[in-house]
Amino acid sequence: MTQIYGTFGPACGSRETLEAMFRAGMTGMRLNLSHCDLADSAGMLAAFREAANTAGVEAPQLVIDTQGPELRLGDLDAPLTLENGAAVQLGAGGIPVPAVVLAALEAGCQVLLDDGKLALEVMDASGGGAAARVLRGGVLTGRKSIKLPGKDLRLPVLTERDIQNIRQAEHFGVTGLLQPFVHSGEELCRLRRILAEHGAGYLKLFAKIETLEGAAHLDDILPQADVVVIARGDLGNDMPLWHLPAVQKDIAAACRAAGKPFIVVTQMLASMEHSPVPTRAEVSDIFNAVADGAWGVMVTGET
Repeated sequence: MTQIYGTFGPACGSRETLEAMFRAGMTGMRLNLSHCDLADSAGMLAAFREAANTAGVEAPQLVIDTQGPELRLGDLDAPLTLENGAAVQLGAGGIPVPAVVLAALEAGCQVLLDDGKLALEVMDASGGGAAARVLRGGVLTGRKSIKLPGKDLRLPVLTERDIQNIRQAEHFGVTGLLQPFVHSGEELCRLRRILAEHGAGYLKLFAKIETLEGAAHLDDILPQADVVVIARGDLGNDMPLWHLPAVQKDIAAACRAAGKPFIVVTQMLASMEHSPVPTRAEVSDIFNAVADGAWGVMVTGET
């Protein structure tokens, strides 16, 4: 049976909605800890357990998405509309970005925001900030992803906040951990040691392949992962988008050959955030993921 994961959010935090999702075939949920903590979500997680019990789901899967080495913007006071061609400031007095990103910015550098939905080009970088021009505009909110294509910015496998959440994982019924931006098997070995130190060695490790480097080192990653995640958001930002389907097929084939479960995520039913029915392309995408042997699929913003 193909596993079907939803993602927690304001629209699906009630027991009634979660029960309906379980009855429709959902087997587990993802909680993104880039936006909250486990303790903050206690009420929603209690509703999740009650809904599973009422729907007759004996072992509901709860996976947490750590911040880990993922780069995100800081908080914004209000949504910011970026118009094509407009000038924006990154850093001091402008869009808050991590210090490691500011240090890497230089003229001509491209900056992708919110899984590549928005794109900027740096015109000048000096004095603790950077002036940029909007290449692809839209509405930007805080805590969205930021990526500099072609630049490898490494961060610790877990943040202090991640570790605080991991210490509470068993109490809240967490069954798995989605680790972002996995580049090597050694990173997963280090992660397992940290989990064991903090009483969470039982967690199933979902290794998110989100860069070309991760895809290239798949043979090294596969033995250390419990599940491989073809995370097409950032993975699609790391290459020309039309290369992504072939890379997805290659990862799926490698997982099948190794007998390693894999799941496919990102924009599986993105149109249904606004439409009551999916597109033909989305239906074909999901069919092909399952036909290629996917152990599971996951929806994110859709739920």
